[in-house]
Amino acid sequence: MGVLMSRRQTVERVQKVSLAVSAFKDGLREQPSTRRRAEAGTARQGTLEQEVQEGEEEVLAGPSQPEESSASKAAWERLRDGRGVEPEEFDRANRFTPPAFIRPKRELHDDEPLDISLEQREQILNDEMCEICEVWTAESLFPCRICHRVYHDGCLRRMGYLQKDSAVEVTETAHTETGWSCYYCDNLNLLLTEEEMYSLMETLRNCKIIPGVCLTLDDFLHYKHQVHKQQFERTMPEAQEEQAALQFHALDPDKKGHIEWQDFLSHESIQLLQKIRPQNALLRLLTPKERERARTAFLALDQDNDGFIGEGECRQARHSWFRKHQKEMQSCNVSISHVGPISEGSPASSRNGKSPEKILPATKQEETSIDWPGFLRENVAYILAARPNSAALHLQPLA
Repeated sequence: MGVLMSRRQTVERVQKVSLAVSAFKDGLREQPSTRRRAEAGTARQGTLEQEVQEGEEEVLAGPSQPEESSASKAAWERLRDGRGVEPEEFDRANRFTPPAFIRPKRELHDDEPLDISLEQREQILNDEMCEICEVWTAESLFPCRICHRVYHDGCLRRMGYLQKDSAVEVTETAHTETGWSCYYCDNLNLLLTEEEMYSLMETLRNCKIIPGVCLTLDDFLHYKHQVHKQQFERTMPEAQEEQAALQFHALDPDKKGHIEWQDFLSHESIQLLQKIRPQNALLRLLTPKERERARTAFLALDQDNDGFIGEGECRQARHSWFRKHQKEMQSCNVSISHVGPISEGSPASSRNGKSPEKILPATKQEETSIDWPGFLRENVAYILAARPNSAALHLQPLA
């Protein structure tokens, strides 16, 4: 345990240094000599800490932003750092220290074409030890359905990531074909780089969105109108407003009349990724488990084994990424860990009494054919959007 805590403290220390450098990258001056730092002693350290705190507040507030309350500043800091449950939000007795999230960085080769073979299947291997406590206890570990990490339910509770209302759900789904996403993969906002996160924060600030607050339909549409006007300098067309309303209802599957903050944040994060990153860069975000499910889906749709499927079949797969959220299907003897067509006996296998296997071949002949690379490019954003455990559809597929 001593080694584990030392490693996490090191990560947190690196993150603090990175934030300090980022906040003062335009104002850095030549560092004082070692002798001068020794003479300054404790007084110099206190000054630096004060400067870092003031600099971070200036970066978050922007040049012309009004004063914010301490609670509001804390909310923006949580958003910036990708933190979910704050240490002060639960009893710290017998708790582990939450990990420090370090946002990814873009690499020079990210936009280059990526060759993902259809024929070469990938071997899926999970970690052998719990991501939190680094202890192996075989069957009591809960695997993530997206990445290679595994966890103890007790460790998740002590981290504050597994509350009472979600403990049963995790226990029931983690070892099923439906699966469960860990707290890394469940948060789509953690896919954003620091630059992308600041861009999103600026948009939310300009549109008066308060972090942590649920949004009604009117709030959501007002936000979409503001974003469209800022980007295109004209009013959003009625057709786009209708599409935004459909997206709101997709984010509110329980018909509560509002969408949760985390679902809204995931939706906006995946929207931003779609807007600013090319598809090759998005493909690099897919994990081996997601690529393997995509292969299963494509091969199931390519019934004549010619390496092509129709556009209608591609759209069918796009919708089926989210079938894992349908609770009534969890008891079926059907594999729902992949996103291919459901068997004919499944509750979701037919519409209007017809099975997909009977109607898709004719559709395939009439529409443009799509190969395996095209299938991945068309569906990569929807694959990523299906990561969260929430029943909400964070990216509503077009009809």
